[in-house]
Amino acid sequence: MRRNTIQNENRSVLNTDAFDKRRFREIYEMSQGLQKISDEGELPTFEPLLADIWASLYKMKPEMTKEDVAADLQVNKSLMEKIMSDESFDNYRSFTRLDDLSSAIGTVKFGEKTNQWLADQKEHDEDLQKQMQEIQAMKRQLQKQEQQIGAGNGSEELQEDLKKAMSDLGDQLQQTLQNNSHSFSQAMEQAMQETKQTKDSLKSLLGGTSAGSGDAELKKVPLRDQISLAEKIAFNKQMKEIADWAGRFKQIARRKQKSKHSDSMERSGVTLGNDIELLLPMELGLYTHPITKNDFLSRFVEGQAMQYEKKGHEVLGKGPIVLCLDQSGSMHKLDTQSKGFTLALMSIARKQKRDFCLILFSTRTKIIKYEKGKIKGSDMVNFAQTFLGGGTNFALPLEKAMNVINESRFKQADVVFVTDGEDGLRDSFLDAFNKKKKEKAFNVLSLVIGSSTNTVTEFSDGVVQVKDFDDNGSFTAFEI
Repeated sequence: MRRNTIQNENRSVLNTDAFDKRRFREIYEMSQGLQKISDEGELPTFEPLLADIWASLYKMKPEMTKEDVAADLQVNKSLMEKIMSDESFDNYRSFTRLDDLSSAIGTVKFGEKTNQWLADQKEHDEDLQKQMQEIQAMKRQLQKQEQQIGAGNGSEELQEDLKKAMSDLGDQLQQTLQNNSHSFSQAMEQAMQETKQTKDSLKSLLGGTSAGSGDAELKKVPLRDQISLAEKIAFNKQMKEIADWAGRFKQIARRKQKSKHSDSMERSGVTLGNDIELLLPMELGLYTHPITKNDFLSRFVEGQAMQYEKKGHEVLGKGPIVLCLDQSGSMHKLDTQSKGFTLALMSIARKQKRDFCLILFSTRTKIIKYEKGKIKGSDMVNFAQTFLGGGTNFALPLEKAMNVINESRFKQADVVFVTDGEDGLRDSFLDAFNKKKKEKAFNVLSLVIGSSTNTVTEFSDGVVQVKDFDDNGSFTAFEI
C-alpha cells in the first residue's frame, strides 16, 4: 500500500538541507521500489532512514549531524554511522555521487539489504525480536488512533512510549552492529554490486551498437522512466537476462557492422584523392623513396594520388528491417536470448535510421513497428513481457511481412525469419511470395534453430542452421 505523503520528511541524522529533502521527495515519488520498501520496513522510521541513505550516496560531502538526534532516530543514527564508516563507502560514493539514477537504485538496494539484515538479526535474537515486535504493535496502535482522531493526534503517552522504545532499540542495535559488523558490511557490499549491475544492464538495454552509447542513450530517457526500467531489471530476473543478452549481442553486432564496412572498403576499387588512410601501398612506397618522393607529394597535394574507393559495393542502412520471430511454445526456452537478439537488430536499425518491423508469430501474430528504429523504455518492457505460445504457422508471418513491405516505407527491406520449427506451405503461396520478393526487391535471411530447413529454403535467399541465438551462425543477421 502506497503512502500518500512522506511523513517525517525533515527528520534526518545527516547534514541534509532543503534541496536534499526536496530532491529525495521527488525521487521517492518516482520510485515504486522505494515506496514498497518503506511500507515493508522493519522500523517505524524507515522512510527517514531511506532519505538519509539517499543523501549519503548522492551528496558531495555527507556527514553525521552535529545536532542532537531525536530519541526515536537513534536506530537510524546507528545504522547510518555503520554504513558511512565502512571502509568501502567512499568507493560506493564514487559511483553514486551527484548521479540521480545510481543514487536512486543504490537507495533501493541499500534499503532492501538493510531491511533484510534487520529481519535476519531479529530471527536470531529473541530480545531484539521482542523489542521490534513491541515497537510494531505500538506503531499499529498509534496509526489506528490517528485514523480515528486525525493525523498527528494520537495519544501523547503512546508517542512517548514509542520514542522510548526506539531509543532502547537504538542502544540494542549498536551492540548488534558491533557483534555482527561483517555480515552488515557484506550486505552493503552486495547492495552496491547489485546497484552497479542494474545500471550496467540498463545501459545494455538502452544502448546502441556504438561503443559507449549506453550512457548517451540513458540521458535521453526521462529520470522517472530510467528509475522505472532500472527497478524492473533489479527485481525481474527475465528483464535482467534480456538486458544482458542485448548487451552481448549489440557488441557482436558492432563488430560485424564494422567488419562489413572495412571489408567493403578494401574491395571497393581504386580512385584518386589525398586521404592518407586510404592510400595504396604502392603510393606509400613512392613516398619513402628519395627519387619519387617529390612526385608523390605533388600529386598528393593536388588530390591525384591513388587510393581505395571510399564507398563500397554494399551500402549500409539500405532499407527497413522486418524480423519474423517465432514465439511458439517450443521457443520459450530461448525467450530471453531471442529478445536480446531482437534488441540488437533494433539497435542496428536505430543507428542507421532504418525502419524496423517486428512480427511475432505462432498460430497468431503480433506486429510492432518502429519508425527509424525508435524504441522507448515502455516499449521494451511491453516487448519483454510478451510471449504468444501455441503452435507454428509460417504462412501468417510471411503474409504479414508482404503486407508491410507493400507500404512505401518498407520497400527494399531485409527480412530476417527466425524459427525452431517446421511447417508446410502451399505452392501457390510460395509462388506469390517469391514473385512479391522479386517485385519489391527484398531479401530473406532465415535462421533455423535445430530443425529442418526444407520449407524455409523455398522462400529464403540465405538459410543458416544454428543451435541457439548465441551460435556464430546467428550473427550473420547482424550483417544486413
